[in-house]
Amino acid sequence: MDNPNVQPGARRKHRSLAEELVTELSRRIRDGELASAEKLPTESQVMKEHGVSRTVVREAISRLQAAGLVETRHGIGTFVRDIPSASGFNIDPASIVTLHDALAVLELRISLEVEAAGLACARRTDQQLQLMRDSLDALNSRAVSVDYAVSADFQFHQQIALATGNRYFTDIMLHLGLSIIPRTRVHSARHMPNAEPYLERLTREHEDIYQAIARRDADAARAAMRLHLSNSRERMRRAYETTAKS
Repeated sequence: MDNPNVQPGARRKHRSLAEELVTELSRRIRDGELASAEKLPTESQVMKEHGVSRTVVREAISRLQAAGLVETRHGIGTFVRDIPSASGFNIDPASIVTLHDALAVLELRISLEVEAAGLACARRTDQQLQLMRDSLDALNSRAVSVDYAVSADFQFHQQIALATGNRYFTDIMLHLGLSIIPRTRVHSARHMPNAEPYLERLTREHEDIYQAIARRDADAARAAMRLHLSNSRERMRRAYETTAKS
């Protein structure tokens, strides 16, 4: 629970800084800079390296724990958990080069995430719901960078997978990684002259998913997730067609 003595603006700043730290540490873990079973730097070291407060560091570590990337061993420290090996099933973003490839990934996501949304309704915790909310707030901020928005988008969907309580949903999402959120879609949405209607639809779709999970309405959550991903598939198809004509 937020400290009532902390001003709302300060809480938003802490969460924004924590999101940035989560993004950076997640990248280092997935890129192998922080290896499996390796101990993370101490709170003081992270504070000094990134110029953030102890509160920000602890919030970031909490989110990494929720994402299944690290585990804290009391009295010892925080360690990187085993994550899907690149030698196993993996989708390299560089391999998604055609419309057929991109649509195929979305078809896979529809089959996976629709059911995940339904399961999350019954199994999510209040903390997981709050992390979904924080990810959406970060995604909806027009002030953030494209890479930061991509990470926030992924974290929202990853939190839903985590809320299923089924590690196989989480594992597959981690295998897919940021490749499921096309950077070109986010970039074009934030820079095209008539971006507002698109961004409003995207925000509404995410909000519908979140609200259904918040009220534990499994049928509505599945329907909202299916609509969101189906719309994403159609938007992507139209974007490719527009690019091909230009």
